[in-house]
Amino acid sequence: MRAAEAKRAPHWILRTGGPMAKWLIVAGIVLLLIGAALQFAPWLFAWFGKLPGDINVESGSVKIFVPITSMLLLSIALTLILNILNR
Repeated sequence: MRAAEAKRAPHWILRTGGPMAKWLIVAGIVLLLIGAALQFAPWLFAWFGKLPGDINVESGSVKIFVPITSMLLLSIALTLILNILNR
């Protein structure tokens, strides 16, 4: 092995993850921020599941919860944020 080759990093270290790695890092940071908000400021998400249009049915020992309106609002917000970030 020559001296120049011995100093080079292995090929698997030199490869970059490309756009997928970027999105995974962004997703991790977003999840970290949401987790911190839930831990230290739970009142920020108190509205979730309590909007008009969210279905909550309780009958005996059966509980059904379908947050339709909350999910629509969350979907619209995420769509807007991702479209802004993709530009």
